[in-house]
Amino acid sequence: MTLKDLLKKQQKIKDNATESSAAEFTFMRSDTNTQELIEPPSYPDDQTPRPHKDHRSISEHFSRFRSSSNASVDSTTSSRGEKRLSHRLHLRSHSRTSSSSSVNLPTDLPAISDDAGDREEREAQWENRATILAKENPIARQSLAGSDSDGRPPISRGISDAQDLERSTALFGRLAETNAMAQILYGLALRHGWGIPPNAPLAITYLSQAASNAAAVESAALSSGMKKGGAAKGELVLAIYELANSYRHGWGVEKDPVAARSYYETAANLGDTDAMNEVARCYEEGFGGKKDKFVAARYYRLAEEQGNKTFGNSWIWKDKYGPKSAP
Repeated sequence: MTLKDLLKKQQKIKDNATESSAAEFTFMRSDTNTQELIEPPSYPDDQTPRPHKDHRSISEHFSRFRSSSNASVDSTTSSRGEKRLSHRLHLRSHSRTSSSSSVNLPTDLPAISDDAGDREEREAQWENRATILAKENPIARQSLAGSDSDGRPPISRGISDAQDLERSTALFGRLAETNAMAQILYGLALRHGWGIPPNAPLAITYLSQAASNAAAVESAALSSGMKKGGAAKGELVLAIYELANSYRHGWGVEKDPVAARSYYETAANLGDTDAMNEVARCYEEGFGGKKDKFVAARYYRLAEEQGNKTFGNSWIWKDKYGPKSAP
């Protein structure tokens, strides 16, 4: 090969290198509910524009048939191309200064302080609060009579013709006439269209009825001196949590940030780790009341200590927000 050919080959290599674009890397932080695209830092001499990217929900909470993070996502982004957590949670700036009252909360709902007796006594007080929320929920007073006309499939058709999901939903629909857990599961099926056409207003009616029925059992247990509650405590806590999701997202009812936060906090103090993370976000973002990062950190820590960790929350262990609990 002549010198001229070598020079041409070298120039061709340089041209190809100039035309080819540099490899791109995507940095991502995710948990079981969301993923967050992280932009690397830019430098003054870096003139390459970086596209704005949105956060997207990547999965639903299927644990215990839950779905709390799959509502539509607001399209507003910040100047750094990141979607604020408040937009992912359907928060608005006015929520931080909104009224602390709600038509969906009883006016005589008891406030519970952290120093109200020992842990068992406080839990009993929170469960009593849950029973009041459930029994005085205005939606729970609606009758389920005639709900077959609202889309519940007859059990005979569900068994003979439909697939497994439709058969299961039909069975839950029949059991929901008397059973609180079946009411919860059937309400969730109606809310999300699992084996039945979605019907959000009817869904929240079933969830409210489930909470009310479970509350009746638990109220009797508390009245008899059982501080840890009775046989329907699990159903009560789950129903309270799912009602919080309904108020937060506006599923079958008008959005009510104040009620959502109160319901989340009640379920959180009865041991629900998903509710702990949700109410922590409410306090962190000022959703449904005043912002309070100290309370947010406390609930995040409680959830993490019980195995429900939210990635990217190392700030909650800073000394200013409270020391880490001993193992």
